[in-house]
Amino acid sequence: MYDRHLVEDAFERRDALTPADLAALAPHIEAGLAALDRGELRAANPVEGGWAADTFVKKLILLSFPLSRNTLARSADGRPTTYDKVPLKFEEWDETDFEKARIRVVPGAVVRRGAYVAPGAVLMPSFVNIGAYVGAGTMIDTWATVGSCAQVGERCHISGGAGIGGVLEPIGDNPVVIEDDVFVGARSEIAEGVRVRTGAVIGMGVYLGASTPIVDRATGEVTRGEVPENAVVVPGARTDPKRPELSTYAAVIVKYADERTRGKTALNDLVRD
Repeated sequence: MYDRHLVEDAFERRDALTPADLAALAPHIEAGLAALDRGELRAANPVEGGWAADTFVKKLILLSFPLSRNTLARSADGRPTTYDKVPLKFEEWDETDFEKARIRVVPGAVVRRGAYVAPGAVLMPSFVNIGAYVGAGTMIDTWATVGSCAQVGERCHISGGAGIGGVLEPIGDNPVVIEDDVFVGARSEIAEGVRVRTGAVIGMGVYLGASTPIVDRATGEVTRGEVPENAVVVPGARTDPKRPELSTYAAVIVKYADERTRGKTALNDLVRD
């Protein structure tokens, strides 16, 4: 079991840690990373009306780097060789482990240890970084990335080439949160702690950061940092009020998802079985 107080204190003194300090810290870091890997510890947790980030997770991950050394790894003959401080999640798994986890991992999928992948998830050739959480029944499609500490809910589809941004520093920054039943279109990018609420549909090529204006076409309301529940969002533009001859990028809510939209974006359950 890890001692939160010990890890928090070590992080505050990180520039002055001695070899003895690091040795005492090592089992707590290892226990914390194992809890992340099992999904028992998360970088953000749902609370009433929202999400609460757990900055302890970032401190844990950052302190793991000085405790580790680059090591050579190869998951199987003919597979790429890696040389890294963070081992791959499946490096030592056998068939029994995969059957117990009930996940599908297509050749080319890379998951670092300390990321959690829930039962029913499907990983196409993609990358899932340390501290990330991938919910049950979610598909991470080809060349998509899920960054450090990003949280992806259940039954989501992160389409080909989409990027879910990660964050380790600054410590206080919130991770990206993709809630349940969200569709993220191909080549979209969601970063800087943006929250995409349940059932939202993000169209192809939408870029969302903390300062991106999200304009509701029907009402003209402009928000930032959060996509409403069931909103259907596409890339767009709006006139710069200071320079009317110019337009700047905006994400536009064109409607709210209905059954027709769901039919177009839903994953066939056969791909998860």
